[in-house]
Amino acid sequence: MGISSSAVLVELNVSVWGATKIDRVVTDEVINDNGATRNAAKVHKNLTAGSSLRKDVSDFAAKVRQTHNAMTLPWATKGARLLPTKMVLEYKQVMNQMELAFNTLLWKFYSEYTNVIFAAEQNLGSMFNHSDYPSLDDVKSKFGWKLVFSPLPEAGDFRIDVANDELQDLTLSYKADYEERLGNAMREPWERLHDMLQGMSRKLVEEEGETESRKRYHDSFVSNAQGLCNLLTKMNITNDPKLEEARRALELTMVNVDIEGIKESPEVRSSVKSKVDAILEKFDW
Repeated sequence: MGISSSAVLVELNVSVWGATKIDRVVTDEVINDNGATRNAAKVHKNLTAGSSLRKDVSDFAAKVRQTHNAMTLPWATKGARLLPTKMVLEYKQVMNQMELAFNTLLWKFYSEYTNVIFAAEQNLGSMFNHSDYPSLDDVKSKFGWKLVFSPLPEAGDFRIDVANDELQDLTLSYKADYEERLGNAMREPWERLHDMLQGMSRKLVEEEGETESRKRYHDSFVSNAQGLCNLLTKMNITNDPKLEEARRALELTMVNVDIEGIKESPEVRSSVKSKVDAILEKFDW
């Protein structure tokens, strides 16, 4: 099945300076003091101890990767992921905003780098060693943001000058791998939907003797389900009718359901749970 017009490949690389270093002197002291063997332990020191600025960058980079994964589907073991063409504009807008925020955090870290080193000196005590710290230019080279879009080739699209029998073998091998990757990519929307439904079903269980105050329902209970229904209309790049049927079933389940009804009405909770459980039972997950 060809999907080259339904998705593109996107590869995101966000790099962050680790800012740790093995302190071999302290490592040897720990090993000797505890009678341990040479490779039993390593003491890593945090070169930015006393400052949260580098961690702020690292935490945000993790959020970027999480957002990237949420908006794409798996393709390669590492690197490129599938981005549905229906989501390209939205994805680019989100990533442009995140890149701007990432660069703002970087600028703040760079401008405070001297103070970061000073704070580390105060916090590391005798473990501090000024030679551990790269120059600002070197530090800047350890951070990075790279986003690359590329077309998704059709299965068996080889244009190389080899013997016909070798070309056929390459084509068959690539086609099998292509179909396997596509199958794995389309498992993810099913898994996201299954996880959502299972989570809702568990949350809606009425435990005997349980008071409503003990079980909390948040706005996200409704908004996450509605958001996933919207997302899956764009992620169904093979136009799988069963996936659309399951998605539509959840969408209809959430029509006219709001968080106040979920919180206040056992009847509403029971109705939603029955419909959710029916979806779980109907499809081969």
